[in-house]
Amino acid sequence: MSFRDEVEDGRGDLRKPFLHTGSWYRMGSRQSSIMGSSQVIRDSSISVLACVLIVALGPIQFGFTSGYSSPTQSALSKDLDLTVSQFSLFGSLSNVGAMVGAIASGQISEYIGRKGSLMISAIPNIIGWLAISFARDFSFLYMGRLLEGFGVGIISYTVPVYIAEIAPQNLRGGLGSVNQLSVTIGIMLAYLLGLFCSWRVLAVLGILPCLILIPGLFFIPESPRWLAKMGMMDDFEASLQVLRGFDTDITLEVNEIKRSVASTSRRTAIRFADLKLRRYWLPLMIGIGLLVLQQLAGLMVLYSTPLLYLNLLVGISSSNAATVGVGAIQVFATAVSTWLVDRTGRRILLIVSSSGMALSLLVVAIAFFLKGFVAEDSSLYGIFGILSVVGVVCMIVSFSLGMGPIPWLIMSEILPPKIKGLAGSVATLANWFSSWLITMTAPLLLAWSSGGTFSLYTVVCVFTVAFVAIWVPETKGKTLEEIQHSFR
Repeated sequence: MSFRDEVEDGRGDLRKPFLHTGSWYRMGSRQSSIMGSSQVIRDSSISVLACVLIVALGPIQFGFTSGYSSPTQSALSKDLDLTVSQFSLFGSLSNVGAMVGAIASGQISEYIGRKGSLMISAIPNIIGWLAISFARDFSFLYMGRLLEGFGVGIISYTVPVYIAEIAPQNLRGGLGSVNQLSVTIGIMLAYLLGLFCSWRVLAVLGILPCLILIPGLFFIPESPRWLAKMGMMDDFEASLQVLRGFDTDITLEVNEIKRSVASTSRRTAIRFADLKLRRYWLPLMIGIGLLVLQQLAGLMVLYSTPLLYLNLLVGISSSNAATVGVGAIQVFATAVSTWLVDRTGRRILLIVSSSGMALSLLVVAIAFFLKGFVAEDSSLYGIFGILSVVGVVCMIVSFSLGMGPIPWLIMSEILPPKIKGLAGSVATLANWFSSWLITMTAPLLLAWSSGGTFSLYTVVCVFTVAFVAIWVPETKGKTLEEIQHSFR
């Protein structure tokens, strides 16, 4: 039995991408051969970078959704007469919707492809933003926020997986980090545009990333690894050739992917008993651990109350200006991480990042404790306040250098193809559940003790350093197939 027959016997029940790709590449190839020249194909080739920039519109939407509530709180609450609790619920509903989207994300992307999954995710985002922009009471606000969250939950899994599956091994770290860089850009855009736009106009602007993403998906190839897994071997080779360039010999990569797919082609269904195998439970545990620690160690500060800290500590008069400053710091530090990750490796950046966060949060905790022992009108009180701000800024920089972008990157690299849909959904769900839990508990913890809260998160960061040092493998310079083989 041939390789293709084996794959088709094992996967004949699934198998058509939602957005079909491949045939137009082959059409270009035939036309080129008729003309006796490869110029037609070469002119129509699509680089990996162009594909990444198109799908990066999804994470920009993700970030815009995360950042929307911060600059709109006062105006939105006033116009629709919302109480503090009603607005808090509005902010947290995106996490609830994202948890539902996370549950569905793995299976959707496995059944209809990565591109089809992104197309599906764009629709609720657009409807959600329209519902918010035309809202006359909290019911439309809540519905819109839930729909946005559902779409973002799918995006948060699908984009890093797609990028990891199309990127060459020497660029996969940098290109994969574009996912988190785009999230921070989306957050900063929401902060910045919120300075000049009403909340209704800002909601309309939130539609733009998905409106551009939808037509863009028709011009990029489907993930070659997904096509191979589905048994679409002609489309698989055409897609990979387009991504690598038509002058590139892809024989070795094609054979490596075929061997990987063949090893999982005999049985499509993953059984819970299979999760007892090291090659499955270990990458799943690492993926879940990193994504949960990402939330516990850093996002409480970044997404819950970064402005609150800055305003309380040094009395910054313009909270919106401070928010834009926080966003700009995130973008810059994440851009640096994107440049470093394929040079230094994933593990070292994670260790440096979490160590820097631990030290920064320790400084903030000590400053808060000491402020309780000095008079508010003393010079020491002001010094401790400035020290706290420096600590928060250093924490944000440290987070953005490693713990922000790299957990999503590693999750997309280490999950085996056989369990990627199920395991990816579980890991993404764990991430969003942690985000929701932090959103709910951060105000209570800060009300209990600011110094105690920062001390608690210092301990979490120290645990993160140990977790990375013991469990997380280095994936720099390895193909996805080599990474998966290392867990066997």
